[in-house]
Amino acid sequence: MPVLPLKKIAWALCAGLLLGASTTTQAASDSTMRDALEAARNQQWQDVNSAALADHELSGYVEYHRLRGRLPQAEPGQILDFIQRHQDSPLSEWMRGQAISQYGDAGRFGSLLAIADGPPSGAARQCHYYTALVGTQPQQAIEGGRKLWRVGKSQPDACNALFDRLRASGDIAAPDIWERKMLAWQTGETGLMTYLGRLLDSQWQTALESVETVKKDYTALDRTPRCIGPQCSGTAMFYQTAMQGFTRADTTAALSTWQRIAPHLTLSASVQRNIEEELAFYALVREVPLAQSWVDNVLPTLDSQRVLELRVRRALADQDWPAVIRWVAVMVPDEQQDSRWQYWLARAHEQLGNPEAAQTRYQQAARERNFYGFAASERLGQPPQLNLERNHVDESARQAIAKLPAIKRTEALLRINEPGLANSEWLYTVRNASPEQARALADYAAQRGWHARLVQTTIAAGLWDALDWRFPEAYRNKFLHWGNATGVDPYLLMAITRRESAYNPDALSPAGARGLMQLMPGTASQVSREVGISDPGPYGILDPEINIRLGSTYLRDKLARYQNNRLAAAAAYNAGPSRVDRWLTDGPQAFDLFVESIPFRETRDYVQAILSYRVIFESLANAGDTQGVSLLSAAEQQGRYDRSLLVQR
Repeated sequence: MPVLPLKKIAWALCAGLLLGASTTTQAASDSTMRDALEAARNQQWQDVNSAALADHELSGYVEYHRLRGRLPQAEPGQILDFIQRHQDSPLSEWMRGQAISQYGDAGRFGSLLAIADGPPSGAARQCHYYTALVGTQPQQAIEGGRKLWRVGKSQPDACNALFDRLRASGDIAAPDIWERKMLAWQTGETGLMTYLGRLLDSQWQTALESVETVKKDYTALDRTPRCIGPQCSGTAMFYQTAMQGFTRADTTAALSTWQRIAPHLTLSASVQRNIEEELAFYALVREVPLAQSWVDNVLPTLDSQRVLELRVRRALADQDWPAVIRWVAVMVPDEQQDSRWQYWLARAHEQLGNPEAAQTRYQQAARERNFYGFAASERLGQPPQLNLERNHVDESARQAIAKLPAIKRTEALLRINEPGLANSEWLYTVRNASPEQARALADYAAQRGWHARLVQTTIAAGLWDALDWRFPEAYRNKFLHWGNATGVDPYLLMAITRRESAYNPDALSPAGARGLMQLMPGTASQVSREVGISDPGPYGILDPEINIRLGSTYLRDKLARYQNNRLAAAAAYNAGPSRVDRWLTDGPQAFDLFVESIPFRETRDYVQAILSYRVIFESLANAGDTQGVSLLSAAEQQGRYDRSLLVQR
């Protein structure tokens, strides 16, 4: 073993001491910043040592709270100076928004316009902004105010002054009040409806009475006047709104009533189209008896992709292959070219004995990287196309990104346990980055192991073909371990996690599902008893190891329920097994028809995404080679999707 010279030993010791001192200094500085930021949020400035924070990366955050606390007395020049100095940070947007709100509340409209850079986000701030413009740019104020008025919900108090001015000037007139009353009816805002009704004079009395009558009994539309309001100015919105409510309450009766009254109404083509589009949509969703011929008659005039999609799905349920071809042909050209519809055109031609046409359509669909593209590839007997983009970031670009102040702030915010602010800094930087910078930022996130942030980066920057970054090997060893332990395909586990949480271990859904695999606490409690471990509770379930273990076990049980069929198990993971059992009861047997028969769009999309993601994960594990990778196993592709798939219990 070679002996180091004393000088090298001395240098090594010195470097180590310096590194240790530097780390200690940084930790102390971060601790001071953490305390100062908390004090600043509470405006406790006696506890903030500004001099000690002057050189810290996050000093701007403390300054933000100090300046915010001085609003609305702070002058516009101070606000603009802060915005200019922090233009590479979300702090600039936050400060501008706070100033607009507080200047507006205080009536300092000149100051508001001095710092505004166009219409802000948020209804209250927009109302302040357009109120400020009334004297200087009245037409813009009128247009903005009328747009804010045309909503079926109450607006913030900040809008009152603007609306009062526009009503006084006649720029919001009785027909506008009626229109908003109808919008409030659509959204069920009865309090707003009552308030707006009081603003209308006696000329609208019959119209108001008609609303109350029809609200109680939609069938009264047969007896309602065909002219609503002065000069019939309320007719269109009344019938459009009443028919919307009637259609959703009782589609069969609504269609019957509409067919009787439509010839006697004078409505614009767009209003009639809106009414009939809603009727056609619900008639198909609810499978209204004898409605399909009416739908087929009006459908070409509706210009509605959602109704066309439903009509094709209805044709698929009936295995009416000529109708599939007919209705896909009515779609706009861009929509027809989607792999989903190219696939179904291919299936239709195949069933009708047109193999050459089917081959052409399958080849078109197979170009895309999704469920139907992969399914088409399997029909053609070829490996799926990934269209994988390889990205290389050289060392100089990495160093340049690491030196960005925004990156230093992101790192510092993570050090002081402010992940929310760190994410805001990061995404602000990504959204304002050039394509080259965005790739370097994705590379930085990958190097740091920031899996959730990496996925967010690819979405914000539109790096759709950068699959190594969109589908990183996050928690790979844990998925392999628990997949093998439970007998569950680890790539399926990865796909579910990618779809459920995008690798955010702290993800919390509105319904209460938690962690990487989005388990409900009740489910986690039940599965933990099954595997013989303590209930992790609502916070323990956030631990990646526990979450993946319990999620793997839960998915194993779903697979066992459906004879190891991953398509059915994925549907059950999203929608619940009782629903999947019911869907299989009347299942159309073929796997692709079963997917289209799922009544919930969320679950249809979910199943397709999971199986597609699974293909991508397995292919990436093979260095991007898709040879031998399949969307479905032979049993999943050829099996029957009906009650025979259910394991008798």
